[in-house]
Amino acid sequence: MTYTRLDVALDGAVATIALDRPDKANAIDLAMWHEIRDAMRWLDETPEARVGILCATGRQFTAGIDLALLGAIRAHVDDACDGRGREKLRRLILDLQDTLTSIERCRKPVLAAIHGACIGGGVDLVTACDIRVCAADAVFSVREVDVGMTADLGTLQRLPRLVGEGMARELAYTGRNVDGREAREMRLVNRCYDTREALLAGVRELAAAIAARSPLAVRGAKEMISYARDHSVADGLNYVATWNAAMLLSADLPEALAAMRERRPPQFRD
Repeated sequence: MTYTRLDVALDGAVATIALDRPDKANAIDLAMWHEIRDAMRWLDETPEARVGILCATGRQFTAGIDLALLGAIRAHVDDACDGRGREKLRRLILDLQDTLTSIERCRKPVLAAIHGACIGGGVDLVTACDIRVCAADAVFSVREVDVGMTADLGTLQRLPRLVGEGMARELAYTGRNVDGREAREMRLVNRCYDTREALLAGVRELAAAIAARSPLAVRGAKEMISYARDHSVADGLNYVATWNAAMLLSADLPEALAAMRERRPPQFRD
């Protein structure tokens, strides 16, 4: 595919999807929203790609939603009928939400590598990823409150499950900045690296470790963890039993056991 807002590449089994509007601090305009969803579909449907890394070019990860996009909303939903105009706005919000849900919908793990500013919609974006790592210079902020709106694209639904309800409320009510070290302490990110160079090396090492495992098993683990988050323990146990009844006896199982016996790296199909 051809992208104008992203830089997408595949190196071996690891796909890199980079936000690529460095002159605009990677602010997410409508074109970028649509391309992110397209890129997640590409990642999901490309057998050779086992893991995705979501990162950014330039000095910032993202300044959040492009203000021009916010400014254009009124014209986009304008209608002589107030009810129909409100319906248009609701459909627009749902469509933007779906872009971020496409990260969870993708069968492959998506790792977010964050440096510099990760503001507003950027927090919506990374909280939808499977794993987050950052550089020490990262700055996270749920900034929507500062522009007089309630965050509506996923942060308020996903962030409490990562950092706890109390901390999520504090960040959403105040819009304050959280640096990389504090983000690690509150478990918003798994790791915080001293430099951007160390961040990129670390996330690639993590991605390579995941890519070396059974792709079917990794996809199953993502499916089960996402399902368990939103369902009871009993529901989750029932689902994983059904999943493994279908997927357990794959070619990956004897290959993994043979590789252990023969003390060699396993070779799995994509």
